Amino acid sequence: MSQVTLIRHGQANTGSQDETGYDKLSDLGKQQAGWLGGYFDSIGERFDRVYSGTLIRHRETAEAMGFPEPVQDARLNEVAYFDLSAKMHTQLGIKPPENRDEFIQHLPLVFTAWREGQIKDTIESYAQFEDRVDEVLHEIAAGEGRALVCTSGGWISMAIKVAMGLQLSSMARLALTIMNSSVHQMHPVGAGLTLTQFNAVPHLADPERQFAQTFI
Repeated sequence: MSQVTLIRHGQANTGSQDETGYDKLSDLGKQQAGWLGGYFDSIGERFDRVYSGTLIRHRETAEAMGFPEPVQDARLNEVAYFDLSAKMHTQLGIKPPENRDEFIQHLPLVFTAWREGQIKDTIESYAQFEDRVDEVLHEIAAGEGRALVCTSGGWISMAIKVAMGLQLSSMARLALTIMNSSVHQMHPVGAGLTLTQFNAVPHLADPERQFAQTFI
């Protein structure tokens, strides 16, 4: 198996209330990704393979980092959170969050209700999401050379869950902490992947860049 480096996309269009409107990087998001690409160059970090989801924010992150043509795979796309949230509101009467504090309470409720089948007519089931993350993560890890993957926070938290055997509650807490343009690494240990780096933002460590350490 090969080392896999996961990158959460840069800050997206955070003011949007739907999937389409959210799916593009803000100016800050492009800067975050550009700084990360520059950091990798400065330390001589190289990748043999680069992947992204098919979402605009994934592709824009890879491009801003200096990788204009990643291998695109829809299995690397984020869970459709806005769709789940809207249907949970309609079907269960739980309103969508209006700020980060409410989001912290809301996300675990969404994942739990989704897994238990309480939200109907979803774009995909919880099991389908977990299975596609597990499948593509291990396909990439089975390839030759070091791999970089531009994806989303929910996808990264699920990848850590399936690799490390975490409970759903732990996965939801992880998802809430993942910063924009953060770096996460998995290394092969024995027959599986082990998380060796989580939520690193060395490219944003300078005091003049700390303002760019964003979650949403």
